Amino acid sequence: MEPDPGKNQLIYFDNAATSWPKPAGMMGAMGYYNEMIGGSPGRSGHRRSLDAGRIILETREVLAELFGIDDSLRIAFTKNATEALNIALLGILHSGDHVITSSMEHNSVMRPLRFLETQGVQISVVSCSGDGRLSPEDVHAAIRPQTRLLVVTHASNVTGTIQPIAELGHIVRDHGFLFCVDAAQTAGALPIHVDEMAIDLLAFSGHKSLFGPQGTGGLYIREGIERHLRPLMMGGTGSRSEFEVQPDFMPDKYESGTPNTIGLAGLGAGVRFVLTEGVEAIRSKEEGLTERFLKGLASLKGIAVYGPPDAASRTAAVSFNIAGVSPSEAALELDERFGILCRPGLHCAPAAHRTIGTFSQGTIRFGFGYFNKDEEISFALEAIRSLAAGD
Repeated sequence: MEPDPGKNQLIYFDNAATSWPKPAGMMGAMGYYNEMIGGSPGRSGHRRSLDAGRIILETREVLAELFGIDDSLRIAFTKNATEALNIALLGILHSGDHVITSSMEHNSVMRPLRFLETQGVQISVVSCSGDGRLSPEDVHAAIRPQTRLLVVTHASNVTGTIQPIAELGHIVRDHGFLFCVDAAQTAGALPIHVDEMAIDLLAFSGHKSLFGPQGTGGLYIREGIERHLRPLMMGGTGSRSEFEVQPDFMPDKYESGTPNTIGLAGLGAGVRFVLTEGVEAIRSKEEGLTERFLKGLASLKGIAVYGPPDAASRTAAVSFNIAGVSPSEAALELDERFGILCRPGLHCAPAAHRTIGTFSQGTIRFGFGYFNKDEEISFALEAIRSLAAGD
């Protein structure tokens, strides 16, 4: 008899792509906006427009609290972390500039950089270790007189490897250029304080560990940087409507068009959930699940695991392979036979897979979340054992 997760329930291990389930308050906040408010923020003077604007302001405020940001207006909302990174990279870098990045980056960093390379921007990709770790000493060695920016992921979406962001930030600050952090995998899952970590630009996703809906995200921009950061898009902002030039102040400079107010209502509820539960408690739960899974994999034959060996050095994303079974075949079997949902392949991060030696087949990735349970880990380990044994 094959393992049964119980009552045909699915086990969701794809939280590194998007978190699920969401807190009940997220859907409640979105429903309240849709049913009771519905207005367009900043576009009218009536009460429902003002209420909609209040929702957006409150979401900025809770995000600022979470990230240690003094002024919530330093946060510009975007539809995802990718858009935020594009604003940062395409807005800051010009021909002749030099940018440093790592070999563990997602394509949301690498593709804009490769485009900028065709426009005369010089790129240094600092090689990480086989488990995805970036050495601050290697970053320091890559600095040039023309260096304008360091952009790195806080944690890899492939291996979960956590980078030494604070140490990197202070190296950058000492040398007088800018530091951009991709926090798509860590916002809400790990403590982030922009001042203590010397972060100038923080790109984050709303639909992962912040428990918001898809289509939400943002970019923190340290004060003064907006003077040198071009917007990606221009248009109506509901402010300074008498002028046909883009506003030059935060956050309006980067928020053209009607915002995703219903989504930002949900994001605000998700962030409040994170603040109520506590990032430390969320981290502890996810680290425990990851440690349990890593120890279980170590006891199985024919399993290759990638990334740091200890859960404390990684987020709750674990990549592995089963000998003799392709990642896509394994993921299909895990879904159809065991009801386990995960993601195989290259995870939009070919550079990371080259770094850990899994290009071009990729890996099987399990992404655990705050709502997963110990018994789901135990069931998954038995399913993997069955696949590895050819049962």
